[in-house]
Amino acid sequence: MSSILSAVESKLESLPLPVRLTLPDGNTLGAAGADVHLTIRENSTLAHLAAGQVGAMGEDYVEGKFEVEGSMRDLMRVAAAILPQSPVDAARAGMFTNLIRRLVSVWRHSIERDAKQIQFHYDLSDDFYALWLDPRRVYSCAYYREDDMTLAQAQEAKLDHICRKLRLRPGERFLDIGAGWGGLLLWAAEHYDVDATGITLSHNQHAHVNRLIEEKGLSGRVRMELLDYRKLDESQPYDKIASVGMFEHVGRAHLVSYFSKLRRLLRPGGLIMNHGITAGGVDNHQLGAGMGEFIGKYIFPGGELTHISNVLHSMTEGGLEDLDIENLRPHYARTLWAWSDSLESQLDAARATLSDEKGERSIRAYRMYLAGCAMGFEHGWIGLHQVLAQHRQGWQGDELSISGEPAEQGYPWRRDYMYVGDAKG
Repeated sequence: MSSILSAVESKLESLPLPVRLTLPDGNTLGAAGADVHLTIRENSTLAHLAAGQVGAMGEDYVEGKFEVEGSMRDLMRVAAAILPQSPVDAARAGMFTNLIRRLVSVWRHSIERDAKQIQFHYDLSDDFYALWLDPRRVYSCAYYREDDMTLAQAQEAKLDHICRKLRLRPGERFLDIGAGWGGLLLWAAEHYDVDATGITLSHNQHAHVNRLIEEKGLSGRVRMELLDYRKLDESQPYDKIASVGMFEHVGRAHLVSYFSKLRRLLRPGGLIMNHGITAGGVDNHQLGAGMGEFIGKYIFPGGELTHISNVLHSMTEGGLEDLDIENLRPHYARTLWAWSDSLESQLDAARATLSDEKGERSIRAYRMYLAGCAMGFEHGWIGLHQVLAQHRQGWQGDELSISGEPAEQGYPWRRDYMYVGDAKG
C-alpha cells in the first residue's frame, strides 16, 4: 500500500491544479482548500488513480467508491493530467485483436440486440434528458455559427446547416435515420416543406415525436416509425437522407452493409448526410485507459467508433461517393460542456426525476460521461464528422460547367450555395 500512496503523492505533485484526497482511513493528502476534493472510500480507487486508469475511476464513482467536491471542468483537468499516455495510443491493437473485435462486432449488432441497446440509453427518462438538453432535445453536436450563440441557438443552427447541405426543397421525400426526439425531422418539415419520415428504436422517442407531429398539425406529411433501418422499404427511394448520431451504433463490421442500405434507399442524384462521432486514432475502436469500457458499460452498450478514413472506405465499398467532409470536433466539445454545466446546475432536479437507486447511479454515470467526453473532444481523442455523399457512379457531363450546377445531380461543384442567398431553393 505504501508504494501506491507514494505513486499517488507523486501524481498530486504533478497536477495542474491543487487536489486534496481524504483516504479510506481518514488521513488526507494534498493541499488544504484545494478546488478539487476527492473522498475515497476504497483502496482500489487509489490504485486506479496511481495507474491513471480514469475509466476505472469513473466506474468507481458510479458505484459510490468515492465522492467529488469541485467542478467537473476542474475534475477533467485532473483526469487528463493523470493519464500515463494518450488514450488513443493506449487503445491501439494488433491484427489478432482487431480480428476478435470484428467477430464481436458482428455478433453484438443483431436487430434484437440493437433495439435493446438503444432502449437502454434513450428510454432512461425523457424528463431527465429535458433537464440538460435544449428545448428541442437535440442530442447531438451543435453548430456554433456565431461565438455568442446559446446552446438552443447553436442546435437550431446545426439543424439548418444540415438542411442547407442537403439542399432540401419543398415536396422532397426526406428520411431521418435515428431521428431522436424529432429536432431535425420537424425542422426540415416546418422550414423546408418536405415530406419527412423518421425512424427510431426508442419507445420514448417514438411516442414523444408522434405527439409533436399531432400537436403541430403535421400528420400526413411527417411520420415517425419504430423501426430498424435494415427493415426500411427500398421500393420508393428518398430524395434526401440524414443520419445524425446513429452510425456509431451500427458496428464497424456492419458499416459497409449500412452504407449500402442507405445507397439503395436513395434515388440517383439524391444526397445523404452522415453525421457522427469518429475515433481519433486510425487503429482503435474506442478510447484506452478504461474510458471506452466505462461508456460501453454505463452509457452506450454496443457503441463502436472508427476513424474517418475507415468511414470513407466503408462508404466507398457501400457504393457512395463523398462530396463534402467537415470536422465539427471543437463544436462538440463546447456542446458537451454546455450539457455538463446544465446537468451540474440541476442535480437536485435530476435526483427528483430519477429517484430510485438505479437513478442515482445513472446521474453519476452521466456526470462523468458528459464531462469526460467534453475533455476527449477538446484533446482530439475523438472527433465529429459530417460527410455529404451521393451514389458512386459516373455522370454524363461531369466536367465542371460555367454555372457550376450539374443538371443530373443535386450537388453543385462549388460551395457558394451554402453562403449566398436563400439556400432553401
